[in-house]
Amino acid sequence: MKTFIQLFSNKEGEIERFLRQFYSHTNSSFSISSSQLEWEQAFENPIEMAEMIGVFMDNLEDFQINMWICLDENMLINVTKNNVDDLIRYLYERFPY
Repeated sequence: MKTFIQLFSNKEGEIERFLRQFYSHTNSSFSISSSQLEWEQAFENPIEMAEMIGVFMDNLEDFQINMWICLDENMLINVTKNNVDDLIRYLYERFPY
């Protein structure tokens, strides 16, 4: 099963700016052009998604970005202020490894 995060924006450079901030605290790298308006990252371990979801929500007002996650085939969930706590809790309950 492929789990992934998708980021979408209507403003050029927003996704790159978010990812630059997110990955500046890790040793990971990313590849994106400043004109890209969408980005997708797959996760072998769905629990790893929780960190990016949390950082996204903590900085929601700073970026014009929408985040969607996929935990099951052909089903995308929009990450919002109203569901973020339940989504992260669900990740840890469903994928406890």
